[in-house]
Amino acid sequence: MEFIVRQGAALPEFVRLVTQADINRYADASGDYNPIHIDEAFAATTPLKGTIAHGMLVLAFISEMLARAFGEAWDEFGRLSVKFRSPTRPGDTLTVSGQVDSLQAEGDIVWATCALWCRNQAGEAVVSGEARVRVPVSL
Repeated sequence: MEFIVRQGAALPEFVRLVTQADINRYADASGDYNPIHIDEAFAATTPLKGTIAHGMLVLAFISEMLARAFGEAWDEFGRLSVKFRSPTRPGDTLTVSGQVDSLQAEGDIVWATCALWCRNQAGEAVVSGEARVRVPVSL
């Protein structure tokens, strides 16, 4: 792990510029070709007034931050619960951050519960939530 896991510890921030090319590549990888994501002319006629990133693409950024913080423990023992608050648009710069809220022992296993935020360049929350991950007992 790249940081010391303790209550109140900030998770290492992750910053990512989202481009239409990123969204198009995600559509190719996922098979989700909903025009709200990839058809700029169509999306401009909707209440959203333009294309938006797939929610799962944004969650991938959150997962990447958690993997950087917790390594393989995140892949093997991580759980995520989030709320989508605002769409992510091409050109948005997202900052993913979080904090260890608590450490809880369950027998010989210790779990870290972390608050998470993903904000755009204007500071608006696009996603918020919580992650739970198993951490080494040597805490």
